[in-house]
Amino acid sequence: MDKNQLGVQYMQEGKWEEAAKTFNEVIEENPTDPIAYINFGNVLSAVGDDDKALMFYEKAIQLDENAAAAYYSAGTIYFSNDQFEQAKKMFETAMKKGLHSSDNYFMLGLALLQMDQGKFALPYLQRSVELNEEDVEARFQYGLCLAQLELIDEAIVQLEKCIELDDSHSDAYYNLGVSYAFKENGAKAIAMFNKALEFQPDHLLAGHAKKLIETAK
Repeated sequence: MDKNQLGVQYMQEGKWEEAAKTFNEVIEENPTDPIAYINFGNVLSAVGDDDKALMFYEKAIQLDENAAAAYYSAGTIYFSNDQFEQAKKMFETAMKKGLHSSDNYFMLGLALLQMDQGKFALPYLQRSVELNEEDVEARFQYGLCLAQLELIDEAIVQLEKCIELDDSHSDAYYNLGVSYAFKENGAKAIAMFNKALEFQPDHLLAGHAKKLIETAK
């Protein structure tokens, strides 16, 4: 196991100081290794030092402009700080540099959603789900995006698959309820709102939506 791999193992174990020390040694021994800078940046990001993490990603990109993982990691920081335009650019660049992972498509789709660009987000969320069919959150966001674009039947399919993967996903039940209400299937909508409230009794939106349908009867 080389030192980069050892450092990653420390990260997986939550041993941040040991990971930082190991990646620092790699950088000292080989200051032109972009992977070590990306890994060190990931440690800094994990402990909340976003500004320094970005500096390490920038250094990695200076050393290798095709270091796709550096663009992706920088994108996640911009996203977490609500800088969605910057995040989008980073995820797009990561894709252009060859990073065609489920996570990158998912994050690019999320950034576009945050910018109210659902039509553009949709194909990336779809691709994310295709690449990782077991990703509950990607499936949920894909279903949500379909619903927002009023592709209700398609949204129902994805949200039902979401609860197949996680049968306690209260937000998926709630959005299924909204979808059935949109299709004027009140009984099915109430059943879904009840499931949302079963798993999350303080789900205000589900409670409110259920009351609306019941009082409209």
